[in-house]
Amino acid sequence: MTYTQPRIILLFSGKRKSGKDYVTDLIQKRLTAEMCCILRLSAPLKRQYAKDHNLDYEELLGSGQYKESYRADMIRWGEMKRQQDSGFFCRLAIKHSIQPIWIISDCRRMSDVQWFREEFPGKCVCVRVEASEQTRSQRGWRFTTGIDDAESECGLDEGVKFDCIIRNDGADDILEKQLEDLLSLMKSQEEDSNTQNNIKPD
Repeated sequence: MTYTQPRIILLFSGKRKSGKDYVTDLIQKRLTAEMCCILRLSAPLKRQYAKDHNLDYEELLGSGQYKESYRADMIRWGEMKRQQDSGFFCRLAIKHSIQPIWIISDCRRMSDVQWFREEFPGKCVCVRVEASEQTRSQRGWRFTTGIDDAESECGLDEGVKFDCIIRNDGADDILEKQLEDLLSLMKSQEEDSNTQNNIKPD
């Protein structure tokens, strides 16, 4: 493993078209790319899937019809890999990270959250991005059987206590306030983690 130990990790989740990438991009711009990196668990999955199936990796990274046409099969393939090793894609995603703040922009399953919490105790902040179905529809979302009812979309709907929930329905002033609250939470979490690490046993 060649990564540098992070100071704090933001674990983002949310439904399709909730605007996870938009929100995480805003946070990175605020913190700068030197301090903060965005890591996608889907990137190593897509790279390996493209290699195994002789597909265009760059197109799979996009948001167009090319990716959508392979999405269902890619989900099945990813599930098979995770059943063999739940941390497989997590380890690949963080492999070369050197910034002190990590944003995992696409946590989808309880096993993703558990892996990071176990590997980096006290450093994780769980963030949920939410948007109404009306807003998501305006962004191009349509319910698709086998995708929107699969674990990749529903795996974190229950059973996770989120440290922060961000509503992203298009009101920039409301979103701005929520981002400020998240940055304050990050600072507090980091201070708590440092305090714990500095406590020496008798």
